[in-house]
Amino acid sequence: MAFLGILLIAAAVGVGVGVALDNSGDTTLTVFGTAVPGVSSQWQVFFAGALFAVVLVIGLVLTFMGTARTMRTRREVRALREEHEESLTTLEMEKRQLERELARIRNSAAASAARQAPAPAQAPAPAPAPAPGPRSAARSQVTAASPFFDRAD
Repeated sequence: MAFLGILLIAAAVGVGVGVALDNSGDTTLTVFGTAVPGVSSQWQVFFAGALFAVVLVIGLVLTFMGTARTMRTRREVRALREEHEESLTTLEMEKRQLERELARIRNSAAASAARQAPAPAQAPAPAPAPAPGPRSAARSQVTAASPFFDRAD
């Protein structure tokens, strides 16, 4: 493809040079009814046309590059949105699974506590309150029953 493009460019340049060298008579270039100063021969008219063709090609290249960039940006944004939606879906599924697991653990802990609870007897006397002041060094004697923590605080 690139080789074909190079061949076409070489052919166009060859034809353009041939046209410019063969036409050497006097002429004027008129744009919108006004004569362009400094252009007095046919080869100058030809090169002015070539110059405007180059400007046109540069404009087309810039347009296509901008369009390609916009399309690439939109494609990337679309992919990021899809990835974000997948991530949210995964997180929601994990949340539901953890909620079910927590509910199952709570139900099994409540059921085992109900089976192990002794018959209601006299309630133990409440422990004396610690003396007021800065933080008391005494720790609570109640053990924490949690499936997530193994130590008693």
